[in-house]
Amino acid sequence: MATHTSSTLSGLDRGAISFEGDPDQDGAVIDGAGARTGEGSSILSARCRRLDRPDKPLFPACKSTRTTPMTLQRIRGYCALCISHCGCISTVENGVLTKVEPDPSHPTGGNFCIKGKAAPELVNSPDRLLTPLKRTRPKGEPDAGWQAISWEEALSFTAGHMKDAARRYGPESVAFSVTTSSGTAISDAMPWIYRLINGFGSPNAVATAHICNWHKDFATAFTFGADSGMPDFERTGCLMLWGFNPTTCWLAQASAIAEAKKRGMKLVVIDPRQAGLAHKADQWMRVRQGTDGALALGIAGIMIERGWYDRDFIAAWSNGPFLIRNDNGRFLAESDLKKDGGADRYVAWDEAAGRPTVCGREPQHNASSGHLSLAGTFDVETLHGNIACRPAFDLYADLCRTYSPERTQQITGVPADQMRQVAEILHTHGPVSYYAWSGVGQSTNATQTNRAMCLLYALTGDIDAPGGNVYFAKPELNNVFGRDFISPAQRAKTLGLTERPLGPAKNGWITTRELYRAILEERPYPVKGLVAFGSSLLHSRPSPDEGTRALRKLDFYVHCDLFLTPMAAEADVVLPVSSAWEREGIADGFRVSQEADALLQLRRAVVPPRGESRSDTWIAFELAQRLGLKDRFFGGSIDAGMSCMLESSHVTLETLRAHPEGVALPLSTEYRKYTRHGFATPTRRIEIYSQALRDIGQPALPDYVAPAASAERHPEWRERFPLRLTSAKWTYFCHSQFRNLRSLRDKMPDPLIEVHPDTARARGIDELDWVIIRSHQGAIRARARFNRALEKDVICAQYGWSDRPDSTADAGDISLNFSKLISNEFYDPVSGSYPLRAYACQLERAPSPAIDAAALELETRFPAIPEK
Repeated sequence: MATHTSSTLSGLDRGAISFEGDPDQDGAVIDGAGARTGEGSSILSARCRRLDRPDKPLFPACKSTRTTPMTLQRIRGYCALCISHCGCISTVENGVLTKVEPDPSHPTGGNFCIKGKAAPELVNSPDRLLTPLKRTRPKGEPDAGWQAISWEEALSFTAGHMKDAARRYGPESVAFSVTTSSGTAISDAMPWIYRLINGFGSPNAVATAHICNWHKDFATAFTFGADSGMPDFERTGCLMLWGFNPTTCWLAQASAIAEAKKRGMKLVVIDPRQAGLAHKADQWMRVRQGTDGALALGIAGIMIERGWYDRDFIAAWSNGPFLIRNDNGRFLAESDLKKDGGADRYVAWDEAAGRPTVCGREPQHNASSGHLSLAGTFDVETLHGNIACRPAFDLYADLCRTYSPERTQQITGVPADQMRQVAEILHTHGPVSYYAWSGVGQSTNATQTNRAMCLLYALTGDIDAPGGNVYFAKPELNNVFGRDFISPAQRAKTLGLTERPLGPAKNGWITTRELYRAILEERPYPVKGLVAFGSSLLHSRPSPDEGTRALRKLDFYVHCDLFLTPMAAEADVVLPVSSAWEREGIADGFRVSQEADALLQLRRAVVPPRGESRSDTWIAFELAQRLGLKDRFFGGSIDAGMSCMLESSHVTLETLRAHPEGVALPLSTEYRKYTRHGFATPTRRIEIYSQALRDIGQPALPDYVAPAASAERHPEWRERFPLRLTSAKWTYFCHSQFRNLRSLRDKMPDPLIEVHPDTARARGIDELDWVIIRSHQGAIRARARFNRALEKDVICAQYGWSDRPDSTADAGDISLNFSKLISNEFYDPVSGSYPLRAYACQLERAPSPAIDAAALELETRFPAIPEK
């Protein structure tokens, strides 16, 4: 095994293993390109061999240094494959991972998904990348001529090209791409990858935030000054799940919800599909995709009209009483009333005194807010004359009134009476909590939809209250991301920041739209290189053909992954990454309860890294040293970095390693923290009215705008594309991963698209026929699955499928890749989110046999979904 001495390694990265057949350092060419689909899929054949030594394996098998058979081990930890971080027990026999099962003693170990159970198949897959690879043939050729190279050559190539690009064009000319921590195991390395990005000086990282967590974790700050928090499942009286199905992506939440439902909690699910917990909901609201903002305004209008809201909370803890000037739409400030007045001290109308009053920025601890008016028009004498003003809440209430239940029904498809019933449930079954995710975040109106949902929730007064959305106390860790390494001048170069100054670009997170433009058109400056950590841009973002052209135009592209994925196959150099079961990781809390969030746990490596694969963390530390960043990376010691991160928790790295079950810290939840600190917003209150959004040309109140890629916005599309396309995650796969794992792929060999049977049969389509879905952007194929619970003009596709020779789908010349239906010309004006859940489309029967052998087998697994 090649030795690497420049970093102090952690866990089983330390090299405490040996490998059969030390790979030659003079390289080897891979013959063949047998393909598998998806991000966790390889296009390398399991039969790859050395051309110079056909008798010698290209990817040597690893073995323990022990000479006697190992005893069976059962090792406690957690599954890192998604955000749920389910507690688990890994069984290792003779150095091989053979089983992963739930750990019932862990706060998130109550259940375990099929993907986690397939971990041994993932770890031991013959498709794994086990040595660094270098392209030897031009980009775009079917055979890249992959050559096995040493780590030293691979890292030197990467660092050398990064430094050369920075010298010639500036560090901003090297972009990075980092996969999601919500649906992959990248969370182990996330702090160190971003420390590398920031230390290098690049302001450009293609992240997943804008189509994943930005709206629930960052856009909520426009209203609450923080993320949305976590439902207090043990105490909540009513839970709203909005565009979020935890049974497919967060089992720990699903388990907590099921327990709360048993004790009588009311459940409201808002989703175009009756999926998962929607079957157990007290109210399932079948909303048309992309119209959730209108629905939130409609329900809020009912609650305001009937007085079903916490007036005292709104008056004391929101900027609802603050007066908005009719002449310019800005807050009336103390500086408008007197020369020495504060511009950040806002004015309300005191009903009892009949005059304006200045509201302090400090938290409210008296009853004076009860006299503040929430409605009316008031003439106020200012330094500039008499100005008519209205309370912010009155403007919000006016907006909600325009969304009567009947008008809202026309927009959303949700019956007016059902809106009234849900409004009553929110009023009578508190405390209320809610959780929303990608279903409402992947739309061109996502930011204002989030605002509308937040304001509806604010009416309950339950934010950070027992049973509401709360902020559990969790272990305190030092922030080691190194964002302060980048100067303000360099941050200002972030792609997309000028266009969307309050969006993810403010944190250095860019979209593929800006990346592709900078590569292909060199606007606003050229991007010449890309370093990717596990990304799958071609199967999770719009305009993948443009993405392929961009990747092929780069001067250099380096990709880190477990498998040679379709995106990795476009790289110049590919670096093999170890799986989550072959490296250490730290979880600072498990989110779903105070007990779970108080647990600090180090996940041990349970088996050695296969071949020469290494952790993303190790790669980041090694590159940092070759880039001259050794001092910023703790002298190259991963252990020193982890110890620094843990300092604030007062738990040492040694203690965590000695306690694989984790260390439960004595933490407790403080409710209503805003009574001590206020809210972290410009007005120090919940922002009914957002001056910050207005200042960048966006509405201060969350009025509804139809999705940008809908027939409502493009009437000329109505005849050609009369249907509404959405997408969803399915249990067997996560994003574009795991389709190369036989146990999972056997359960779903082909992509399915859900459609109402009446809609299908009107087009001559039978159950499990191959169909073609078309949009103005492109076309894809899938098999039809009937779902009578869908609205008749809605179809739901699966994303993450790619076109590889091992696919059982006879795709012909039409792709299976959902992303080819979506254009990046449509996006949210604040966040840059893409319309992955709301797009005009058409459906037709594909010119292939209606029912074949594969279809007959599928029919037994995926029967048509009956109406409830």
